[in-house]
Amino acid sequence: MVKIAFVFPGQGSQFIGMGKDFYDHVPEAKKLFEEANEVLGYDLASICFNGPEESLKLTENTQPALLVHSTMALKMIRENGINSVLAAGHSLGEFSALVAAGALKFRDAVRLVRLRGQFMQEAVPVGVGSMAAIIGLPVETIQELCDKVSSDSNLVQPANLNSPVQTVIAGHKESVDRVSKDALAAGAKKAVVLPVSAPFHSALMKPAEVKLQKELEDTEFYDLSFPIINNIEAKPITKGIEARESLVKQVCSPVRWAETMQSIIDHKINTVIELGSGKVLSGLMKRFDKSVNCYQVSDRDSLSQTLSALN
Repeated sequence: MVKIAFVFPGQGSQFIGMGKDFYDHVPEAKKLFEEANEVLGYDLASICFNGPEESLKLTENTQPALLVHSTMALKMIRENGINSVLAAGHSLGEFSALVAAGALKFRDAVRLVRLRGQFMQEAVPVGVGSMAAIIGLPVETIQELCDKVSSDSNLVQPANLNSPVQTVIAGHKESVDRVSKDALAAGAKKAVVLPVSAPFHSALMKPAEVKLQKELEDTEFYDLSFPIINNIEAKPITKGIEARESLVKQVCSPVRWAETMQSIIDHKINTVIELGSGKVLSGLMKRFDKSVNCYQVSDRDSLSQTLSALN
């Protein structure tokens, strides 16, 4: 029996042209962009399709862009009779997962992720913070390297625990660069600076957490139609109140994605479908457990391939 989990990407997966194929050929998908434009008060579709890349990379634009693209892909796969028993989203993707589970209305999610992006950007000016993926070292070693370098005025810490051999660090740019260099000296295969405009999931995001909490408290959340695995504990949640608390706490906390993947497997899931931009999460899952069938939907071609494979 096929047991499906949907997973939703976070920042770093955006690209110029995202969502355009659905927008051009599927009226329902186009409506989602129009609704988002209405909520935001500017033309998000134009930024997604035409750039410039610097505009798309600004977190207050990236976050709604990824949410809209993921929701489009979700709509398309559901229209073809495919649904999940479980979901998870990486960072911003947790909002997409909550929309999928009915805990949050699409319009509310668009408004919240735009504000989340603004609050995160305001917390740390562009160019002051940074994030980098360290590949090929265990998280314990990376934690030690961060502890050696980090101070109140030059903070760096593990931010995304993506897999046993991939950890993203975040903090002040100077400290992130230093730990990246030290990690390579300690045997890391790669240290890659990420295309993001703020040091997410680090203590530097505290001002953003405080502001977002107020917005979340003023937004209605509903109990979920199926569980999602949250970022902060890598545990299933089913209540609207848990969803709201998770979104507050994840702003400054690491994304526990390796544990999330294990939790998906513990739920006897054998098929994972990544909905939206990029193939980061499906790629991580393939490497984490080769027995899980992984697919991705971002346009009509990938939708068609996924449906063929499932049938």
